Amino acid sequence: MKIGIIIGSTRPGRNGERVARWVRDRAAEHAGDTVDFELVDVQEYRLPLLDEPIPALRAPGGQQPHTRRWSERIDSYDAFIFVTPEYNTAPPASLTNAVDYLHREWGGKPVAYVGYGIYGAVMAVQKLRAQAGVLRMADIGPQLALTLSDDFVNFTDFQPRELHIAATYGLVDELLAWAAALAPLRSVYQQVS
Repeated sequence: MKIGIIIGSTRPGRNGERVARWVRDRAAEHAGDTVDFELVDVQEYRLPLLDEPIPALRAPGGQQPHTRRWSERIDSYDAFIFVTPEYNTAPPASLTNAVDYLHREWGGKPVAYVGYGIYGAVMAVQKLRAQAGVLRMADIGPQLALTLSDDFVNFTDFQPRELHIAATYGLVDELLAWAAALAPLRSVYQQVS
């Protein structure tokens, strides 16, 4: 099984990469060698504001080279963990834009959330959950909410509290269970889309 841990922020000085690496390391130590957890950095894809002339639902994979590259990467995963900050009660535009580029590639795959911000990015995750539902993703319940006041020193040095380790293990267990259960559905989505 292959899980993509998507770093949603592209902001200079972002905390997302450190958070995502910590999540990947905890997930890998918990799940063992049977699961591959890979970081997927939205920033590396340099996706402009959605520039596909045909909606993703009607043109899987897109026409632009950057869309095809993004599509191939996302299509290769069985499940996702979105790592997101919260900007003005929403996820970063870079993350929602990256999600909007695709449709079929998300379908039948579970998604979990790790949010960080003043209040743990709870409102940003709520907006991502709504987006996931439209894309036929299985939106799992557990969410890791990291707060800037409790899990970061001076708002930048990521030092998560110990309680988040067990929470991450639970999130991973549920994500993997959903990914295994949805495997037949993913193959159907691949054929009909």
